[in-house]
Amino acid sequence: MSLQVEKLEKNMAKLTIEASAEEFEAALEKAYLKNKNKIKVQGFRNGKAPRALIEKMYGASIFYEDAANALIPEAYAKAADESGLEIVSRPEIDVVQIEKGKSFIFTAEVALKPEVKLGTYKGLKVEKKEVTVTEDEVMARINKELEQNSRTISVTDRAIQDGDITVIDFEGFVDGEAFEGGKGEDYSLTIGSHSFIDTFEEQLIGKAIGDEVDVNVTFPEEYHAKELAGKPALFKVKIKEIKVKELPALDDDFAQDVSEFDTLDEYKENIKATIKENKEKELKTAKENELVDKVIENATMEIPDAMINAQVNQMAEEFAQRVQYQGLSLEQYFQFTGMDSQKFIESLRPQALKRIQSRLVLEAVAKAEKIEVSEEELEKELGEMASMYQMEVDKLKELIGEKEKEQIKADIAVQKAVDLIVEKSKEV
Repeated sequence: MSLQVEKLEKNMAKLTIEASAEEFEAALEKAYLKNKNKIKVQGFRNGKAPRALIEKMYGASIFYEDAANALIPEAYAKAADESGLEIVSRPEIDVVQIEKGKSFIFTAEVALKPEVKLGTYKGLKVEKKEVTVTEDEVMARINKELEQNSRTISVTDRAIQDGDITVIDFEGFVDGEAFEGGKGEDYSLTIGSHSFIDTFEEQLIGKAIGDEVDVNVTFPEEYHAKELAGKPALFKVKIKEIKVKELPALDDDFAQDVSEFDTLDEYKENIKATIKENKEKELKTAKENELVDKVIENATMEIPDAMINAQVNQMAEEFAQRVQYQGLSLEQYFQFTGMDSQKFIESLRPQALKRIQSRLVLEAVAKAEKIEVSEEELEKELGEMASMYQMEVDKLKELIGEKEKEQIKADIAVQKAVDLIVEKSKEV
């Protein structure tokens, strides 16, 4: 195998990789052995037809695709390693020459890790902010706990009010015709939750059990079901039940039931301390992000589109996995949100760019400051990871290789760079 490297503009490079005619011939033979049982040739049992005869009947190129697919991954991996380049994207492959009896030539266009020229990253100014916790914030947290510990009771002596839970049957019609998905029975609807479209819920206020109500609404212009978007609809609704939530008394007994504290005052103080701690963490993260943004602004780097595309694809895969954990496919998510795949991908680009910029400048700071990661620091991080995954440290070490360990050390170095930037900053 031979390799030529051509540096392109905007931190791109083209690798021209050539496998010998002998290597290509070996790949063709493997492709023949892989596919010969699938090719029927009259006069021969399955898999017994000679390769030369198959190539004569179907053309010499019949095995080219499989041969190329077998050759390219290994040849590219060797070439990428041999080039010594810091490649940060998947290769764009283009076959230049593929012909029996000749060498196999292809190119791989790749993005290279950009050089970062740091500007000022020490002594950066950031606004000083104090953490405060209001009584309203404490009560909001307590009210959530009251809601979670409430009980639902039926109401029979009055009409529906805002905040009630109603049990209804309904059927929707557009242009006098019932539409798919517009019917429900014994549906529990909280008035004021805005889980139904337009003014549906408001039109039930004042109605009583047993009432049959005509509810007129208009579907939003961007409704996920395009056949209904923007159209007026009539829902025929029957009120079957009215329920309300009954909250427990807010006293010492409640505090004892939901916490480890004996009194309501102690419970409130604990909630206040927890909110303060969370706010301090949020403030710390916001301060770090603001300072890193300033370091990015002061730095110079040229990020190739292919690197951004690779980051976008990774983020899209991560998002798809998170959605799947919630029981949805990405297609269902698009349907519910009215988004399509192109809009989704474009929406990720700014975040992908910021992610790349942040990593690059922090790695540059770590390099400029000669930040190193000790074995003790690595061991501590591995211990925390093992605890998170609920496994023994030695077992975790068995599962990760040297490459993964180096990546963990790089991540630690990046965090140490963040800490240094914060430590050297000035609050004003």
